[in-house]
Amino acid sequence: MYNLFEAGNALNTPFECFVYDAGTNRFPIRPHWHYFAEMIFMLEGSAEMHTDERIHTANVGDMVFFHPQSVHSIYAAAPGPLRYIVLKFDINSIHITSSYAPKLRNIVKSAYNKQMPFYFPAETAENMECGRLFRDCVDELQKQEYGYDRIIQTKLYHLLMNIIRCWMRDGFSIDHDVFAADAQYDIDSVTEYIDSNIKENLQVADIASKCGLSYSCFAKKFKQLYGKSCKTYIEEMKIFKVEDFLLFTSFDLTYISQETGFSDCSHMIKSFKKYRSCTPKQFRMKHKMA
Repeated sequence: MYNLFEAGNALNTPFECFVYDAGTNRFPIRPHWHYFAEMIFMLEGSAEMHTDERIHTANVGDMVFFHPQSVHSIYAAAPGPLRYIVLKFDINSIHITSSYAPKLRNIVKSAYNKQMPFYFPAETAENMECGRLFRDCVDELQKQEYGYDRIIQTKLYHLLMNIIRCWMRDGFSIDHDVFAADAQYDIDSVTEYIDSNIKENLQVADIASKCGLSYSCFAKKFKQLYGKSCKTYIEEMKIFKVEDFLLFTSFDLTYISQETGFSDCSHMIKSFKKYRSCTPKQFRMKHKMA
């Protein structure tokens, strides 16, 4: 049976940036939805962009923003080549928010509820620097040099701010309810809380409480949504953060274990070996030689 839900790997891969060629990949894109946000910038050809009950024909230079959890699909609008850049990202992982503004996830959710436009024609997209920012994201992810993840986050933040400004010019406003939602977490935004507190001794029961759910209900929903237990996710996130330290710094293992939420260095080494089949020292040496 065809399922509309598309499982993502936002836990381990908070963003994807790539060029999609309809001539060499699966197409059309059938109706689906996911918990991450998606932006598309047209490079070549013409495509029908469907989201919920709205349809727009996107041409070269146009940009489309699909809200998290919105059902959307893509079809060819004319014969010939069709290529576009795709940015997929977990909006909960973007934390570079000004002190006076509510969290991005709540602003975007409010805009979606108010049915703000998801389609931005070429002239508007050009003023928003979409072409440059999209290409920069693809380039950074391909090279994966030091700090690439933060650079991509910054460019995604730039794009989102430009989208929000467009909505505001169309009458969108950030009301009290958006600010009130900042202190609340639910099952699809709790990864933001975990990521921000990874250094702490996180307990699944406490995280469940943050979402207003019982331990058993939270554990069941988390596994259904992300395909793994919350405890396993926390362990994997720690390992990914250890990898970053090993690849991009010269800090010793004791310091890295403290910064990534492990009880001690030996615990970190044991966990790392479990997930990567080598010790942190072996991992660092291997990639220094590569």
